[in-house]
Amino acid sequence: MGSAQGSASRRIRYQVAASLDGYIAGPGGEADWIVPEPSFDFAAHFAQFDTFLMGRRTWEAIRRMPGGGGDVGRTLVFSRTLRQEDHPDIEVIADGADARLRALRVEPGKDIWLFGGGHLFRSLLALGQVDTVEIALVPVLLGGGVPLLPAPADRQRLSLTGQRAYPSGIVMLEYSVEP
Repeated sequence: MGSAQGSASRRIRYQVAASLDGYIAGPGGEADWIVPEPSFDFAAHFAQFDTFLMGRRTWEAIRRMPGGGGDVGRTLVFSRTLRQEDHPDIEVIADGADARLRALRVEPGKDIWLFGGGHLFRSLLALGQVDTVEIALVPVLLGGGVPLLPAPADRQRLSLTGQRAYPSGIVMLEYSVEP
């Protein structure tokens, strides 16, 4: 498992907020438990990426937010129910994810943000299409909800490459996916 991509490839980075007990959303899909971190430079963070990958449910949740998610850049949504002709502002991927991502990686550009969606994360991890796992651990215990990595999933070894604690109590952990 893990990424077998060459060094000239764009990286696919799974970045997500998670509760201390391993959930990326509450039982009803809510994210109101994610505390703001004023010292985090979101502009600099977003500047690292020009392409975003997400599942249909994550994409639909972002569209419902005030501002509809704004112009986040090139967006690929993995869905078997959305039709490309109904959504010209995104690229809908229904089949052939592995081949599409391999082609995307060799295009010129910045890193690729795998944004939310535990099921999509599990699928892309199984394909060897995730290079890093970057989790913002939020100091809350939810007791249930949407897991970071839904079962069933294969075991995957990770190597710690960075960590940072913020005044809010959020701890950012960065791991590379081992081959």
